[in-house]
Amino acid sequence: MDKFRSEHDLLGDKQVPIEAYYGVQTVRAMENFVVSNIPISSFPYFIQSLGYIKKATALANMEYKILDPKVGKAIIGACDEIIAGKLLDQFPVDAIQGGAGTSTNMNANEVIANRALELLGKEKGDYKVVHPNNHVNLSQSTNDVYPTSIRLGAAWKLNGLLSELLLFKGSLEAKSEEFHDVLKMGRTQLQDAIPMTLGQEFAAWAVSVGQDIERLRITQTLMYEINMGATAIGTGLNAPKGYAEVVTRYLAELTKLPLIPSHNLIQATHDTGSFIELSGVLKRIAAKVSKICNDLRLLSSGPRAGINEINLPPMQPGSSIMPGKVNPVIPEVVNQVAFDIIGNDLAITLAAEAGQLELNVMEPLIAFKLFTSINQLTNVLKILRERCIVGITANKERCRLMVENSIGLVTALVPTLGYETCSEIAKKALRTNGSVYQIVLEEGYLSKEDLDRILSPESMLQPF
Repeated sequence: MDKFRSEHDLLGDKQVPIEAYYGVQTVRAMENFVVSNIPISSFPYFIQSLGYIKKATALANMEYKILDPKVGKAIIGACDEIIAGKLLDQFPVDAIQGGAGTSTNMNANEVIANRALELLGKEKGDYKVVHPNNHVNLSQSTNDVYPTSIRLGAAWKLNGLLSELLLFKGSLEAKSEEFHDVLKMGRTQLQDAIPMTLGQEFAAWAVSVGQDIERLRITQTLMYEINMGATAIGTGLNAPKGYAEVVTRYLAELTKLPLIPSHNLIQATHDTGSFIELSGVLKRIAAKVSKICNDLRLLSSGPRAGINEINLPPMQPGSSIMPGKVNPVIPEVVNQVAFDIIGNDLAITLAAEAGQLELNVMEPLIAFKLFTSINQLTNVLKILRERCIVGITANKERCRLMVENSIGLVTALVPTLGYETCSEIAKKALRTNGSVYQIVLEEGYLSKEDLDRILSPESMLQPF
């Protein structure tokens, strides 16, 4: 028994490991929620957010003179350690949990209270001096702390994602410059269309990523509106008058984020629409990057019996039975991450819809899926850029050969010969396996000089 201390809550007494900074409610949560086996400590920004929030509330409570400055300073000292990345192993609660995040909030309250006790020279569990609820959670509720911590954590994590997106966009732009003179066939519906350059193809992908960056930046601003001071349902019960503005001011100063209090705290406490919007943007990015990877797989297919216009850098042997086979494993893993993010978006949407009356109790799932999507998308973009995009090479002669042999060249003759005539030329070329060029000359539709001018593939390209 000397390795445990006894703590109690409204359900009774519970044994807590004597060295643990967490307490009885955390122990109950650990017993109740063995679900994902992914603890909240797996998301450090989330835990740091809790540290910032509890520090800001302590400062606000001291300003209102409702928290003993000695206790408040000890709480702030414990919060500073959490903000610095310490005590992370003291947050063992499963990321998926019942109770609308109460287990997470109490985990933070208990860790901060017990560390504050140590800083005051007291024993862990001596809650008469620093109490998790009476002091650390003063003027708060899980229902304003938890959604605010999601918003702060997401806002910070999005900075990393935005950085990776910018690097990814830059890598595509570099390839567009490298391949600016590589003529190739454009394709629609997997059929030959008209000529373009490989550089144009990469440039278009870069523009697409750039659009996503702007959407993400706009959505990030939604995370800056917080409901601190709402307490239980948004009425501010048990918090001093004007508390929302004061605590938000402190939190903004501490985090250096442009935080503002929600206009209507009741609405903000139950409305999770901003999380749906953020998840939707993450889904958009994932789907579009996955489409790029589909294109990379197609363009590199073969190498002998496929399109084979580009070469992806080989990352590993592709088969346990087929010697020499190398697969596009990096685009494949991006596809799978995209599918997971799309699934996460559905889970977030359903969780947001499941809110009832003045609270959404499904926010732990929203937090888990949001942080997972941001993490995975950030990580896989780095992998895609470093282990695929930068090493892509072009098969220039193969690209040119397919242009010269393509029926798609006939499209350039439509303004001169008309659609019907060009259709006949195309059909004959397909039927005889001949070239558009030779058929036009043989049938006397155009002189060689005019044909060479019109059918010069370079003349069909817009300026690059």
